[in-house]
Amino acid sequence: MTTLRLISSMATKPLLADLVALYHAQAPDVQVQIESVGGVDAAKRVQAGEAFDGVVLASNAIDTLMADGKLLTGSRVDLVRSGVAVAVPAGLTPPDISTEEALKAAILSARSLGYSTGPSGVQLAKLFDRWGITERIQDRIVQAQPGVPVGALVAQGEVTLGFQQLSEMRGVAGITVLGPLPDAVQITTTFSAGVSSTSQQPDAMRNLLAFWASPACSPLKLQHGMHAA
Repeated sequence: MTTLRLISSMATKPLLADLVALYHAQAPDVQVQIESVGGVDAAKRVQAGEAFDGVVLASNAIDTLMADGKLLTGSRVDLVRSGVAVAVPAGLTPPDISTEEALKAAILSARSLGYSTGPSGVQLAKLFDRWGITERIQDRIVQAQPGVPVGALVAQGEVTLGFQQLSEMRGVAGITVLGPLPDAVQITTTFSAGVSSTSQQPDAMRNLLAFWASPACSPLKLQHGMHAA
């Protein structure tokens, strides 16, 4: 029995659980263990030298780890592309977010706003800067701690307008997902994987990633609100 240990961000946790099950049906002699934490924390642990066979994070984080020698050169495999969705507490009258101007108006009128420390949060902050509204909304922004879903903050009423990867919003009780950001300002993150330089079984890890990137996994990715990369 081969055991592969991976670390990932929370954004891909539900998807990876299903991908692991799908792979196990193809390779029953391979056990895959995945620890999902905040993406910032995951990258720090890999940088610190913690031993894993593979890492699944936003593509820019994978590239940084590879450049720093923490992942094997050339081992990056793009898995999915994921867009950002908007949610409000269940029962709240949903604002219009169908266009860029409507979304901007909804943000300006929201009692509180929430986004993550991950790549979508970084890009949202840049969008607010581009719109010139950062100072007007700064004191209403609640940034979720690493590993804490924005959907949970929305469900608890701490945030009245929350933004995060659709995959992390799906299935959260107590919220209403309004839909994706308008196309004009949609934030798409590519999540990729790489083989850790600490892996004692890099070939087995490469085989796993090749399967996850194959067309056989595309329907599962769509079920989780993502698209094959």
